Amino acid sequence: MNMLEVQKAWHAFDKSLNLSPIHNRKEYDRMVLLADRLSDAIGGAKGHALLNLFEIVCELIRSYEKDRLPINNPNPRDILEFLMDQHQLRRSDLPEIGNQSVVSQILSGSRVLNLLQIKALSKRFGLSTNIFIEPNYFSNKK
Repeated sequence: MNMLEVQKAWHAFDKSLNLSPIHNRKEYDRMVLLADRLSDAIGGAKGHALLNLFEIVCELIRSYEKDRLPINNPNPRDILEFLMDQHQLRRSDLPEIGNQSVVSQILSGSRVLNLLQIKALSKRFGLSTNIFIEPNYFSNKK
């Protein structure tokens, strides 16, 4: 591995994305925006070329949130259940993620949200896609 080539490639990549560990709220907001844009680009495509980058960005966000945001790391099912309660939604009121049976499976933990469902929930509730992603989602897909 030629480190000079790696350095040049990183410089070009970093110049376009400014990918780095998150140290403050401004950097956090930038990474959340990047994750949202990557999610839009990936859609539901399995094996998409940007999927690894999306996973890295999500890990940076998750790391920042774990260390700095006073949340007890609720899982996506808890978040969805909370949102349904706050918005007085029934399982049949979430057609963007599936029928009542699919929603029940997700809430029970027998099924996880896929990227299209995550994107739809993020858009509906105006939240980062990151909070709907199971911590081991990507490691189970490989």
